[in-house]
Amino acid sequence: MQDLDFTGKIVLVTGGGAGIGRAIVEAFATRGARLVVAEINAERCADLREALEASATDALVSNTDVCDRAAVDALMAEVQARFGGLDVLVNNVGDFLGLIKPFAACTDEDLERLYAVNLKHIFTVTRAAIPLLQSRGRGGSIISISSIEAFRGIPMVTTYCAFKHAITGFTRSLALELGPDGIRVNAIAPETTETEQVRPSELIAPEHQAHTRRWIPLERFGTPQDAAGCALFLASELSAWVTGTTINLDGGALAAAGWYRDPNDLWTNVPVVSGNGFNI
Repeated sequence: MQDLDFTGKIVLVTGGGAGIGRAIVEAFATRGARLVVAEINAERCADLREALEASATDALVSNTDVCDRAAVDALMAEVQARFGGLDVLVNNVGDFLGLIKPFAACTDEDLERLYAVNLKHIFTVTRAAIPLLQSRGRGGSIISISSIEAFRGIPMVTTYCAFKHAITGFTRSLALELGPDGIRVNAIAPETTETEQVRPSELIAPEHQAHTRRWIPLERFGTPQDAAGCALFLASELSAWVTGTTINLDGGALAAAGWYRDPNDLWTNVPVVSGNGFNI
């Protein structure tokens, strides 16, 4: 489809070395885009660089910590020098950092770490990228990967949830600011997706795996390719009149249900058969 041809377009993906980010990078690469990837893990950088070189993709794979403003500014300068601007920015980085505990038990360090990796870097990267997007004229697209938790509560992960809610407000407000420049701003909010970061196939007890269909109307967890498809849509002319919105990439889960307590008064969002459904 011609609308999904990104030949000549420059696309920056943060955290593009694995999981959803890697799938997004590969999806744009197969459609002719010139790629910029910011990835904190050096081994992932090397692996991705080799893969993109093998596919003859024009790519800059940078071992960059997007939580470091100086590193982000240096990367943007390199992008400007090599590519002359940006057409698409995908803010993919995000992580609950394994911090599952009552909000009252969170330390200042916990809050700062969660803020840096789930919200602050989106501010930092997006602010630095806007001039590069503007330099390419109308048609730019900013996409942030959020979470279904941006639209519901989640116990024991309150701060992470709050930052995901903030992405929704950021997306809507920035869309108003950049609309006159022809730059669209949207987000994608995935439900649990099978990646190295979160593995529902391992987290949920085997005897409860079959009951996923009772929780998610489309009867499965997400894949990185699901998110990649949404990113392609939001970056393309197929969504030319879409801005300030979030795609709920959740198999219908948000429409169907929320969180529940099991008989032991533990929180779960998995249908309860016995226990709470998890391998804990």
